[in-house]
Amino acid sequence: MFRLAFFCYIILLVGCQSNTSTPTPSKKQNEVLVLGTIHSGHLKDSVYNVAYLDRLIREINPDYILSEIPPDRMKEAMDGFIKTDSIAEPRVARFPEYVDVVFPLTKEMDFEIIPTAGWTSEMNKDRSKKLKAIREDTARTADWEAYVAANQKSDSLYKATGKVNDPYFIHTQQYDDIQDVSLQVYNELFNDEIGLGGWDNINIAHYWNIEKALEKHRDEGKRFLIIYGAGHKGWFLRELRKRDDIQLLEMKPFLDRIGESQ
Repeated sequence: MFRLAFFCYIILLVGCQSNTSTPTPSKKQNEVLVLGTIHSGHLKDSVYNVAYLDRLIREINPDYILSEIPPDRMKEAMDGFIKTDSIAEPRVARFPEYVDVVFPLTKEMDFEIIPTAGWTSEMNKDRSKKLKAIREDTARTADWEAYVAANQKSDSLYKATGKVNDPYFIHTQQYDDIQDVSLQVYNELFNDEIGLGGWDNINIAHYWNIEKALEKHRDEGKRFLIIYGAGHKGWFLRELRKRDDIQLLEMKPFLDRIGESQ
């Protein structure tokens, strides 16, 4: 009788211990926004300027910023900023959204800048060389003229909206569609020929780094802000919509809120 009671006690004890074990942390979807920038345009635009970007990023309050900075340039850029309060690294210094907004905000906000650009100076030189060769090749005149015409059509469609550099318009599907008028022609004509610096190819390289960051922090319930030139936005969104582990947020509510606070 005693042995039976003792055996039952052991079973009960083991059951209680298993029920009180440390629970597995719950998985939470990360939130993702894609911010399209106009690079040097932020220095002169009357609305979509660096002060506007500053307010917008503060309102978004990201945990991570996935940046158009190559991983091999990040340390030099950050070290220079910490030492001199400025950025001399050439690839980063050309982007006021980082120089005048993102890096200074690290002093006040708690986010991590993750470099995700797949671009290299060698790609840039190779692309410029190959495009020059295509432009000067009389056998490729039709291709070059189609490329130029597509750029002109895209520009005219953009100007016809009357919303050039309007941050609301930049963050719409219509904007992405207008960009694609030129970018898809450029891609179809030259992507394979240009190689790593071609339109699809470079976006694949960028997005591979973006995916690595999202996978590393999967299910953490954090907010990611992807900051790239606005032309990349449509390409990234098409890929991001394929993921079921994130919640893509619209930019409009954040634009509305900083407008109300002025």
